Amino acid sequence: MSSSLRRLYEDLRSISVTVVYPPGEDRDVVVQQLQRIGCRLRVVWPFPPEPPTGIDVIFFQVSQDLEGSSAWNASAVDAAFVALSDYESPTTLKLLLDTKAHGVITKPFRSSGILSTLVLARASQGFQQRLQGKIEKLESTIKSRRQIEKAIRVLVDYQRMTEAQAYEHMRERATGLRVTVAEVAAMLMETHEAMEKLGFNKS
Repeated sequence: MSSSLRRLYEDLRSISVTVVYPPGEDRDVVVQQLQRIGCRLRVVWPFPPEPPTGIDVIFFQVSQDLEGSSAWNASAVDAAFVALSDYESPTTLKLLLDTKAHGVITKPFRSSGILSTLVLARASQGFQQRLQGKIEKLESTIKSRRQIEKAIRVLVDYQRMTEAQAYEHMRERATGLRVTVAEVAAMLMETHEAMEKLGFNKS
């Protein structure tokens, strides 16, 4: 076995998996295969109103229990979602899409497809988390730039500085205070807004 495959199996043996599915042969197929893989396994039934917390992967039944539920949504849960679908129909597909599942297994469940689905679901969740992190960082950068631009405008209007002087002033204050320029800009805007509320407007 190659080192990459060894790391993959070691990772799968370290994760916690919950199966949310009614008792029976179908659930047994899923549970037994996950046990063979070596995952730390937990079985839950009846269907809970919210996904279990502190879990790496959740295998769950696509059923009417999901209808109208905003809690069962992969984007709101820190776990990979694998849907277990009994059959395909427009209603089932709509429920499946609403969950934003990272993977899906349809009946008849077979042990041969569970490992690959588990691996792909974990990879998909990891990619989405990294993408979301980049989006949040970009949004934060845009917000900071807008805050800095507003603060520069205040200094230009009230302190008779040029834009270059205003930015350099905030940069120097940031260095002295050991904070970011964006944090200095936020302080300045908070002070400016407080002064305006108190009636200390530009003469």
